[in-house]
Amino acid sequence: MSHPFRDRPLYEIVLSRQLLGREEADELLTRYGEERLVESLVQEGRLTGEAHAQILAEQSGLPYADLSAFVVSATLFSLIPAPLAYRYGVLPYRMADDWLEVAIADPFDPTLVPRLERLSGKRVRPVMSSPQAISAALKRSEGGAEVLKEVSQDFRSTLGADDRRGGMDRRVSLESINDEESPVIKLVHTLVLAAIQKRASDIHIETHESGITVKYRIDGVLYPAMDQLDRGYHSPLISRLKVMAELDIAEKRIPQDGRFRLDVGGRDIDFRVSVLPCAFGEDVVVRVLDKTSIAQGMRQLRLDGLGFPAGVLRSLRKCVREPYGMVLITGPTGSGKTTTLYAALSELDPVAEKIITIEDPIEYQLDGIVQIPVNEKKNLTFARGLRSILRHDPDRIMVGEIRDSETAQIAVQSALTGHLVFTTVHANNAFDVIGRFEHMDIDTYRFVSALNCVMAQRLVRVICSHCKREVEVDDDSLELSGLDPVRYRHHAWYEGAGCRQCGGTGYQGRVAISEFLALSPVIRQMVTERRPVDELQACATSAGMVTLRQSALSKALAGETTLREINRVTFVE
Repeated sequence: MSHPFRDRPLYEIVLSRQLLGREEADELLTRYGEERLVESLVQEGRLTGEAHAQILAEQSGLPYADLSAFVVSATLFSLIPAPLAYRYGVLPYRMADDWLEVAIADPFDPTLVPRLERLSGKRVRPVMSSPQAISAALKRSEGGAEVLKEVSQDFRSTLGADDRRGGMDRRVSLESINDEESPVIKLVHTLVLAAIQKRASDIHIETHESGITVKYRIDGVLYPAMDQLDRGYHSPLISRLKVMAELDIAEKRIPQDGRFRLDVGGRDIDFRVSVLPCAFGEDVVVRVLDKTSIAQGMRQLRLDGLGFPAGVLRSLRKCVREPYGMVLITGPTGSGKTTTLYAALSELDPVAEKIITIEDPIEYQLDGIVQIPVNEKKNLTFARGLRSILRHDPDRIMVGEIRDSETAQIAVQSALTGHLVFTTVHANNAFDVIGRFEHMDIDTYRFVSALNCVMAQRLVRVICSHCKREVEVDDDSLELSGLDPVRYRHHAWYEGAGCRQCGGTGYQGRVAISEFLALSPVIRQMVTERRPVDELQACATSAGMVTLRQSALSKALAGETTLREINRVTFVE
């Protein structure tokens, strides 16, 4: 079906919309001509892409579609698949009976509508939108996930040979995936794209007796990425990842670690690959590090953006600005310790102070700060690097993690001799840190003398704002959460219903919960006297310390997260 274009003169539209005065419009018309009149306004920044699309809609007689919050359903993607939507620069918008409305950016292509009708099997009605809005809506609609379904089906049915080509295309996009000939390369690239669109931090490829399972870790929780693959395709998939990470594809008996980089949508994204031999073959975990996104976030990263309560924020900032001592963050892997340390460093002045870090590895690049990566193959350990750092007269030192007695001794000595040391250690809560350092043969008196504060933290998932709804919580759930049913039965509790925006999880993003222990003279004395942990906690709580559980519960009571989530992350007191 062809579209009857109205083709109203652009000059008249510009005047009717009062974009220009008649004199200026006449001047631009003379300079650029009718066809380039509006384009000149866009190039000069006087007209947005959306306003341009609205003018084209008025000129061609097409309705304008606002795609700012639009999400394409799976039914619409079945009519115009995501790879072809990207290729044609269109978006399936709405369907009624035999009609399909499609958002387009070029109303003057006479072949576009007939092609879309042949593809979808329906009569097509075009609506206008901007190229930027169409692209954003496709990405928001998880086009990568739709492609992944198609690719995994092709992979299961057609893959037969081990793909070990050394050469690879380092530029990846949804538009290019459909042109890739090798099914295994197509699968790997689509797994990567879908992971980025879903905000996944890791891709887990697990080999079982029944087949290959692929999962994404999103906001700290694993979700299946696709249906299980046949185990016969394990070798080509793992080999492809090894080739990309420059690992030995013939070695299958020992763990291997590598990395590779891809250009995804104009962004350089790093991937760390860890291969581990298991009972039914090698398992792989791919860590996704979007340096561009991280750098943008780091430029705006401050302690007050991490979700800490006002009291904790004040106390932490006070300790961060002390002239010497030790600021210690504790928690399990993936609890946001490094992000908190970087947020603290970003509030210091790198011009007036010498700030040096030693990390394994360097995940964020900070302007004005000297950053040293640990390299154990070259014998550059935390301890050896820390000794060298002290010869460079630093004011602030960050030690990525204290893992052994030697590093702990040097860090404590540095804090006692006029340096402010930021560091992390693995412990369950603020008080377990004391036992952790005693286990590393650190003198308790020297340790508490050096220590300014300890903060234990975790990350809890935040309820998706797009599908957030009020729910009733039964008495059994309240009791399991350590709450009095009589008191909290009628409290307003919330959860996410699950939608396209959050991938059906009900959660989107995470926020920190914390347990902040300031080393007051009383607490120092009790630690030196080796008083029991329960006495230490009772003293700190009476002085105003909020435990991890209490911090998590305050988030649930405020409707930011769910009881189920805080029970997953913290113990019931």
